[in-house]
Amino acid sequence: MSDAPEALVSGVRPARETATAVVLEGRALRKVYVGGDGGELTVLDGVEIRVAPGEVVAIVGASGAGKSTLLHLLGCLDRPTSGEVVIGGRPVSGLSDRELAEVRNTQIGFVFQFHHLLREFSALENVMMPQLIAGVDEVRAAERARLLLEEVGLGGRLAHKPWQLSGGEQQRVAVARALANQPLIVLADEPSGNLDTQTSEHLHDLFFRLRAEHGVAMVIATHNRELADRADRILQLKQGQLQSFYPA
Repeated sequence: MSDAPEALVSGVRPARETATAVVLEGRALRKVYVGGDGGELTVLDGVEIRVAPGEVVAIVGASGAGKSTLLHLLGCLDRPTSGEVVIGGRPVSGLSDRELAEVRNTQIGFVFQFHHLLREFSALENVMMPQLIAGVDEVRAAERARLLLEEVGLGGRLAHKPWQLSGGEQQRVAVARALANQPLIVLADEPSGNLDTQTSEHLHDLFFRLRAEHGVAMVIATHNRELADRADRILQLKQGQLQSFYPA
């Protein structure tokens, strides 16, 4: 297995990847689903979003408004019906599925409501996995995974499998995994939606501490008002479009 670029291991990204004033951009994003009867359902209709380096943007909106759909498009998990996603200054519309997978693994970190950890692997191995896929050798991948897990307060849980961890601990492993390859941006979809109030607060504190320490930008879709209020900007998804949200 070949070594990864030194930048991924040292935590310092090349200047070409950090000099841009926008790390993630969605341009006129439209997503239309076609039902079995041939009818069309427009979920996103001209969404515009720009995220600066280190910025935390909260996406709010009613259930079913399309928040998860938007994150899937921004994270290259799905392709828009029309419009463009630009990551680190690079449009992704013309990339192959294999190239998109590489972008997802090296440029974007994901944290979902249900952590999606690999049940048969330990916490350490789960955080190593994105690095191994990117070509980092096992020794360096294990060392970075250990450091990240210590950073999220799980230095004593390295060998534990997901089913041996609490819900909050599992989500902290997911956060460490999201940071494994020094992404430009982390996308989080209702990250505390499955946690109790106290555990949620601890997770929110962790997000903002890691933002301060790693300088990573974040887009967080959430129903949690306390979490949204801590973001640099709050955008509301309504009738398929994003607009600035000003709390009453």
